Amino acid sequence: MTEETPGFGESAEKPDVPSGATPDDAAPKAAEPSTEEGAAAPAGDAAASKTSAQNAQDAQDVGLTAQLDQVRTALNERTGDLQRLQAEYQNYRRRVERDKVAVKEIASANLLSELLPTLDDIGRAREHGELVGGFKSVAESLETVVAKLGLQQFGKEGEPFDPTIHEALMHSYAPDVTETTCVAILQPGYRIGERTIRPARVAVAEPQPGAQTVKGDESDSSADSAGSAAAEKTDEKETGGPDEG
Repeated sequence: MTEETPGFGESAEKPDVPSGATPDDAAPKAAEPSTEEGAAAPAGDAAASKTSAQNAQDAQDVGLTAQLDQVRTALNERTGDLQRLQAEYQNYRRRVERDKVAVKEIASANLLSELLPTLDDIGRAREHGELVGGFKSVAESLETVVAKLGLQQFGKEGEPFDPTIHEALMHSYAPDVTETTCVAILQPGYRIGERTIRPARVAVAEPQPGAQTVKGDESDSSADSAGSAAAEKTDEKETGGPDEG
């Protein structure tokens, strides 16, 4: 006869399972983390994430500030370049305008210089009374045209001699002048604006040598005579007048 070993047969005792429970309920449950440990871990991660985000934001702000400084520097440089370019352009325009005026004056001066002998002939004919008829009309028309081109005549008798605009062809002395004076206009001068095309050719007169000295001596003599007369008058007052017979 075979002896059955207890616990290995059908009659082996099974663990007590409450009625109505499933077999899974009888399985041992794994240890669950405590509530405090689960809450502490997410809080630490959130603080670390917040610090990382703040650091990233600060780094981004520093980068943007550096870029802004670079943009401002570039803008200032471009603004300075634009201002210099504008100033150069304005100077160029003024220089071009001056050159245009100068070229126009030079061209007019060259043209009118060729007409000066003709104008001299017209002036001499007018002085001699020969400017009559059709010749007078042509001469006046020519003078009108050259005047519109800016030609101006200068040089008059009696004006002080100026070597910058006068050319002395004759020289003399005169007692009635106090400085070097133009006493005769041999050829009138011409100018365009401030440019002198031809100086006025004149005869000049200077004061006679010693005239001022003689005048000064005469003044001194007159002063001495006046002083003597005043002294005699004073003596007469003091003595009661001149002696009688």
